[in-house]
Amino acid sequence: MRYFQLSEFDSPDAPGSGAKMDKEFLAMIDEARHLAGVPFKINSGYRTQAHHNSLTKKGYKTAKNSAHLRGFAADIHCPDSSKRYAILSACIKAGFNRIGVANTFIHVDNDPSLPEDVIWTY
Repeated sequence: MRYFQLSEFDSPDAPGSGAKMDKEFLAMIDEARHLAGVPFKINSGYRTQAHHNSLTKKGYKTAKNSAHLRGFAADIHCPDSSKRYAILSACIKAGFNRIGVANTFIHVDNDPSLPEDVIWTY
């Protein structure tokens, strides 16, 4: 990868777990970063079930069948509207067709077990 270290995708409770990320996903997000021309800060990549459960208990909106649990997803920090546009357009160009948009992050995934061509808001 040109722009990321696997450790950026680690679950906070499992150092080294970024290695469980899907290789095609990593290639796609690396290409999206290249196309966007702005840094991507990964808020969340791979998640252990324990970490996912802790987020749910803290009140975060989490999916029961989350692509994060299988290494097919990441949440990219998004501080403002101009970066949101750059990140979104680059992710679409890179081939992502599962995108969630929140005020402070953009979720992208390529989980083959989930519906394609969807965009949602949080």
